[in-house]
Amino acid sequence: MLSPVLAGEKAFEDIVINSDDWYTDNAITLVSGDPVVSIDRATQTVVAKSGRVEPYDRLLIATGSDPFIIPVPGKDLAGVVTFRDLDDVDKMLTAAEKGGSAVVIGGGLLGLEAAHGLSLRGMKVTVVHLMPTLMERQLDEAAGYLLKTELERRGQTIVTGGDTAEIVGRDGQVSAVRLKDGRTFDADIVVMAVGIRPGTTLAKSAGIEVERGIVVDDHMVTSDPAIMAVGECVQHRGACYGLVAPLWDMCRALADAACQQPSGYEGSVTSTKLKVSGIDLFSAGDFSGGDGAEDIVMRDAARGVYKRVVVKDNRLVGAVLYGDTADGNWYFDLLKKGEDISDIREALIFGQAFASGGALLDPNAAVAALSDDAEICGCNGVSKGKVIETINAGACSLDAVRSTCKASASCGSCTGLVESLLALTLGGEVQSGPKTMCKCTSFSHDDVRRLIGEKSLRSIPQAMQELHWTTPDGCSSCRPALNYYLLCAWPGEYEDDQKSRFVNERLHANIQKDGTYSVVPRMWGGLTNPRELRAIADVVEKFNAPMVKVTGGQRLDIFGIKKEDLPAVWADLNAAGMVSGHAYGKSLRTVKTCVGSEWCRFGTQDSTGLGVKLERMTWGSWMPHKFKIAVSGCPRNCAEATIKDFGVVCVDSGYELHVGGNGGIKVRATDLLCKVATEAEVMDVCAAFIQLYREQAHYLERTAPWIERVGLDHVKAGLFDDADSVKRLAARFRYSQTFCQDDPWAERVAGKDADLHQHLAEVRPLSITEYAQ
Repeated sequence: MLSPVLAGEKAFEDIVINSDDWYTDNAITLVSGDPVVSIDRATQTVVAKSGRVEPYDRLLIATGSDPFIIPVPGKDLAGVVTFRDLDDVDKMLTAAEKGGSAVVIGGGLLGLEAAHGLSLRGMKVTVVHLMPTLMERQLDEAAGYLLKTELERRGQTIVTGGDTAEIVGRDGQVSAVRLKDGRTFDADIVVMAVGIRPGTTLAKSAGIEVERGIVVDDHMVTSDPAIMAVGECVQHRGACYGLVAPLWDMCRALADAACQQPSGYEGSVTSTKLKVSGIDLFSAGDFSGGDGAEDIVMRDAARGVYKRVVVKDNRLVGAVLYGDTADGNWYFDLLKKGEDISDIREALIFGQAFASGGALLDPNAAVAALSDDAEICGCNGVSKGKVIETINAGACSLDAVRSTCKASASCGSCTGLVESLLALTLGGEVQSGPKTMCKCTSFSHDDVRRLIGEKSLRSIPQAMQELHWTTPDGCSSCRPALNYYLLCAWPGEYEDDQKSRFVNERLHANIQKDGTYSVVPRMWGGLTNPRELRAIADVVEKFNAPMVKVTGGQRLDIFGIKKEDLPAVWADLNAAGMVSGHAYGKSLRTVKTCVGSEWCRFGTQDSTGLGVKLERMTWGSWMPHKFKIAVSGCPRNCAEATIKDFGVVCVDSGYELHVGGNGGIKVRATDLLCKVATEAEVMDVCAAFIQLYREQAHYLERTAPWIERVGLDHVKAGLFDDADSVKRLAARFRYSQTFCQDDPWAERVAGKDADLHQHLAEVRPLSITEYAQ
């Protein structure tokens, strides 16, 4: 699931299977950033790196796999990375920002997806692969050749039969890769993608039986009856799996055993799809041949299509499809079931349409012909029957299916199949009408906002009752949205429900991967002074913060603060006159400025002063999503105002006001909203635009997608069609701000919600008896 993130097709949030709130809602204690370092089987406890000890009755090991690093000189140089986690992706994205060259060692599935992502990010990519053809474990020679040709056509350099001799460095940083035949390729980053090994270190150190992987039986039990294992770390019947799909089969067997309905795991047949946009490739089963195996092959050079199926004893045992993978799921279904294909053998290579009688099947009909237990989503182990069950239960859109049963929620390669099932199940073409807020309600975001006003709904329980919510307490999607809509509708009357906020907003700091937090104090318009800088330096030293970083929003970010230390950190910053920068919130983040006419030779207006005024007007405001402002002192646009939610570009005759920009994964330049003559007009239009956005956008919708959804003309009409619209909207915004500009850090320092900052060691788990009571 990392490949779409690297390629810019998905954000990290899109690939998270379950949010932090999901674990809380399901009474699961999630401990992140603190890995288990040992298992004491005698006392049935596990020990974490921090020293934390947790007892167990049953223990499940799911340590995954470790990347294999080829033992060549230079493997430890800075800039040599693997492709196994988000840290690796971050390193690749950082390298790609500078352009330059990348070498990917390994032409397997992950290596090619890494190469694709780096190529899309603008790097010159070379793939070095030891074997004669790419993806030799999934593709035969012909398909591998077609794939190599297509990747080279896209600008990548593909070196097959390339044996790496050395990774060359300069001043501790990678600079090139040298092969044994003497060829050298420049490299600003090297990605090692040459394979994985089961993660067995923890199990081995505990004395659990390990061969290639952790040895398990058909019920996923290890050599210790109290310890189970699943996933890439295990070895079952001599086989280890390096794909996610078998994990779901293992977990079902494990769950059945836990419920005393043992079904047993009998191994998995796996399939592979390459997640590279524009390249259709599917592989499943065994195509290595051998005694009794027969190949049926079709080539269509003009269309760039290659198909090969392998038959043994009148059963399909392998399939390779390149260029046309529409029948991949059908072949995979035949392969898994081991059905006799004698009757359809002559038409087998031409796909499901001809094998079913010769009539050409449309894509929906082909999906309809699949059995209910046919796999639709390999990433999350979802069958056709489960998707249909989800749709029949009320999931009438792609997003609803994704959020309910997770089909199409990860890599996205099965999206077309899910859309076909939606069309088939709902009787015709799926309508793209208003989507429901979530599975808990039949109302859309717009309906809920309208009804909150019409029915004068003043609390989350009242809204859920009056609007006939299907769940008693809602979910992690609708509760934060309802909380925001009520907060926006009834400023000063509705009391913010902290329990319905995401964890970062509840704690007023950003949680990091190791479980510590980062703290960002507000710096008005990017300005600071000696007192503030001294206070930040004192905090860093006092609390041993390992890093302080200048942010893109012209502020300082203090990393590595423990949760229990947050109130004390805030107290010290408050004492220097600093307030929360809301770097964690769906709120105003930053107002970025350039120095403007006060210092710059090209400055036309006082951009810094205006930025400070805008920030003091807008800070503390809660919005549908994060909101960024910038003020540039001249058309040279040093503050990058044209990729912000609200941007001001100063010109000699006044101020150009821009809206709807975004500088994230999907970059969007702003639209020109209007031009005004005075600072007072800038302030009013800014306040009015923010209030229009606050009142109309869906929760978690940035200004860019909001404007793309409703249209710029709609926004202009809402602001300017009525001569008094700007004044009315600005007045409503300023009124709401009278209830929002209390520093949340100061409130916590004064003792509000002190329990949220209690150290975990001070929290005693309930016993079974206490929990039952």
